[in-house]
Amino acid sequence: AAPAALQEKTLVVAKPDAVQRRLLGDIIQRFERRGFKLVAMKLLQVDRRLVDQHYEQLRQKPFYPALVTYMTSGPVVAMVWEGYDVVRCTRAMVGDSSAVGTIRGDLSVHITRNVVHASDSVETAQREIGFWFQRNELVAWDSRDRDNIYG
Repeated sequence: AAPAALQEKTLVVAKPDAVQRRLLGDIIQRFERRGFKLVAMKLLQVDRRLVDQHYEQLRQKPFYPALVTYMTSGPVVAMVWEGYDVVRCTRAMVGDSSAVGTIRGDLSVHITRNVVHASDSVETAQREIGFWFQRNELVAWDSRDRDNIYG
């Protein structure tokens, strides 16, 4: 089995604009090229309950109704990626819409359509993964290229 440090997991959600704009392949490719391992993925239409659960800390914000409308406007793709320091690295890869070379910098223009969500801490990732996936939906598998990625 992989050392615990290599088994850190994070949630990445390709939001409705990413799916509508056919950006999934590009997003997935960035994580694969980085060497992270995909352990769960599903296409789903999000309901209000899941949005409320996931964005609980934003529910009092004035933009929240617009966020709910956006997140329920079309299908999303939820993914769990695994690897060394994956939470911090994913946040850096996602970046913001002004950071060229990042997912948002390369693929989005405005904060209201920012293509992806990524967990902001290991603890948040564990909680969020539980909102989006049942434990049995995460696939444990050995990556044959682990030595080439981690040495």
